Amino acid sequence: MLGPSAHTDTFTRDNLPPDDEWPDLLLDGFDYPEVLNAGVEFTDAMVAKGFGDNTALIGNGRRRTYKELTDWSNRIAHALVENYGVKPGNRVLIRSANNPAMVACWLAATKAGAVVVNTMPMLRAGELGQIIDKAEVEFALCDTRIKDELVACGKDSRFLKKVIGFDGTANHDAELDRIALDKPVKFSAVPTGRDDVALLGFTSGTTGEPKATMHFHRDLLIIADAYAKEVLDVQPDDVFVGSPPLAFTFGLGGLAIFPLRFGAAATLLEQATPPKMIEIIETYKATISFTAPTAYRVMLAAMEEGADLSSLRIAVSAGETLPAPIYDAWMKKTGKPMLDGIGATEMLHIFISNRLGDSAPGSTGKPVGGYQAKIVDDEMNEMPRGEIGRLAVRGPTGCRYLADKRQAKYVRDGWNLTGDSFYQDEAGYFHFAARSDDMIISAGYNIAGPEVEAALLSHDFVSECAVVGADDEERGQIVQAHIVLAADVPADAATIKALQDHVKQVIAPYKYPRSVKFVDALPKTATGKIQRFALRGRTVN
Repeated sequence: MLGPSAHTDTFTRDNLPPDDEWPDLLLDGFDYPEVLNAGVEFTDAMVAKGFGDNTALIGNGRRRTYKELTDWSNRIAHALVENYGVKPGNRVLIRSANNPAMVACWLAATKAGAVVVNTMPMLRAGELGQIIDKAEVEFALCDTRIKDELVACGKDSRFLKKVIGFDGTANHDAELDRIALDKPVKFSAVPTGRDDVALLGFTSGTTGEPKATMHFHRDLLIIADAYAKEVLDVQPDDVFVGSPPLAFTFGLGGLAIFPLRFGAAATLLEQATPPKMIEIIETYKATISFTAPTAYRVMLAAMEEGADLSSLRIAVSAGETLPAPIYDAWMKKTGKPMLDGIGATEMLHIFISNRLGDSAPGSTGKPVGGYQAKIVDDEMNEMPRGEIGRLAVRGPTGCRYLADKRQAKYVRDGWNLTGDSFYQDEAGYFHFAARSDDMIISAGYNIAGPEVEAALLSHDFVSECAVVGADDEERGQIVQAHIVLAADVPADAATIKALQDHVKQVIAPYKYPRSVKFVDALPKTATGKIQRFALRGRTVN
């Protein structure tokens, strides 16, 4: 039963799934008042608790305290409401790399009662257009350094009316910054309901057609009060560092929600390469790291060369499977376990995890407090221990797609089916086996093969193509394209480069095929459907 709403724009509540398609929500122990604004909880409420002088954000060469972040986000909230007419329930898209200004904009829009849609700076106009159309976004806040794709998207959009620039550097020299500068530092936040939608997290799925996952104000607190409190035991003197974009719910949790909930600090890197993460860890004595196994492999090599990462007390690995050799090497080098875990955009964050005192290589661990998990067959019958089946999970968060028929596939009998195949051992630990669908997971990024195929097929050189994930030691998987070339096109290195460059221009660059194979024909069924399974496992070139 949904509580009262402060949204005058009722779009998100109107587009929640039907009641009978909701997952069971296990809310015992997660009690919040009916009126709850997450933006206030992470800023004004923290100042009231005495954290005003604590460092909240580190980025672009500056430290910002909780008081500074509170004042900054309140000024921006005033600007959004008074100058741009943002109403409670309006969707506000934010486009930026990881920096303090993006966090301030997210908090400000949340305080104004908006539903935030965070997006990665690598997305192109066509991809942004799909998100804008799905969420019917009228307002966008964009780092002025990367406005071009969003402005191009807005020219053809039925919905997007305003693209407002902000300065992602420390200079505060853009339209939104200049307007906000003269605003009061106090803002009466919209009294949103605890189950008003606060965030839309987009995930492409295997079809490439985006799905919007809907998360309430209380959900943003739940993931901190469950996983971050129980597993990470976050303390005010913790310093977080990580590579995932804030546009991913994994990144928003690990680099904003978790530290801000407990008075800790977050370091934000626009280019979070392993060498830069190592530099941040050494400089600011970071204690909790969020990144993928590929980055930890680089960190291990750096420690062999003399890098001092001894300040890290927790290394969280997610986004792709953690290979046992990396776990073992990290344990041997640091004496501390690497915490593997699994989460999903639909669930908002990690729901099964190893613990500091309870971890093992090759294991994803046990459910986080408040969550339940089991392994089921296609009829939702629980599988015997040791047998591989589909992972089903339920807890205080759960899947609610925005007006999407795929809701009925993700949620069955009140359980969320994550699309992962797992098995549970006799001791109750869960072990990852494989993805249940065709999603390619490369260095922590989810990439839909059909989307890459569409990009390739838009080039004149390509007659037919099929894209699959190929195993890769460095990235877990890479995108591999099997291509039938048009007549008279040479099957050479120059053609490969031309096609790779083309994909980088059409869709986000990280989705490009790192492996390209030219074939005379693709394997097909009698009815002409491409048999992608027959292409998997072929040698990577």
